[in-house]
Amino acid sequence: MSEIQRPGALYQQVAAAIREAILSGEYEPGAPLPSEAQLMDLYKVSRPTVRNAVSALRAEGLIDVRHGKGSFVRADGRPVVSLPSYVGRTTGGQFVLHGATTWEQAEQPSTYRTHATEATAHLLEIQAEEAIFGCDRLLTDPATGTRAMHRTLIPFATAEAVPDLAAAPDAEPAAVYAMLTKAGHKLWWSETVRARMPLPDERTALRLPDATPVLHLSRVTCGTDDQALILEELRIGADRAELTHRITAEKEPTRRRQA
Repeated sequence: MSEIQRPGALYQQVAAAIREAILSGEYEPGAPLPSEAQLMDLYKVSRPTVRNAVSALRAEGLIDVRHGKGSFVRADGRPVVSLPSYVGRTTGGQFVLHGATTWEQAEQPSTYRTHATEATAHLLEIQAEEAIFGCDRLLTDPATGTRAMHRTLIPFATAEAVPDLAAAPDAEPAAVYAMLTKAGHKLWWSETVRARMPLPDERTALRLPDATPVLHLSRVTCGTDDQALILEELRIGADRAELTHRITAEKEPTRRRQA
């Protein structure tokens, strides 16, 4: 392609030309882009202009920059981790979180006291600023290197009613479910999933490429009288993972006949 002549800043023109080449398939997913020197010669522009164009495309999520190797078109393949989202029980009555058995802890869990935010208070059906226990875990999948951030939030009211849980707020989720069941609760779960851009600490901990959203899963464990007992949050890069849900048919509630 010869010298470009389009409206807008020069680096935006170069970025638009490269974007068109990517979307048209001239540069396939995973393929390297021409070097800075080659792009300078191709578009007849300076090195700073090329670097600004590459930065813009990187921010859009179209390319990855690998230090010492150059720029590559981001692959849009199937996520490497599939997370089945359902809870099972063994014949012995133990809880099993399907899809989570292979994850390892990258560091020791961090347990602390905090306060419910507007968002977490809504899910836990408590007042904002109410005191809660928190436990954060950084997890890794040894097979793929994928990282995930897991958080458990426990209202003080739940902990006070379940002495085993008050003594071990850093217990694994399956163990927490067992404690709640032992306390007399018949458990069920509600989940919501949303995608959003990561906060700086999430991007660092999860080692996310530029312009990569996170999947944010919120799971509320409910018990007797549909009471919200605990909240779990899982955050993982949307480029690395997909969530799958098991759906079963349930009977519709019986409708009373009107007299």
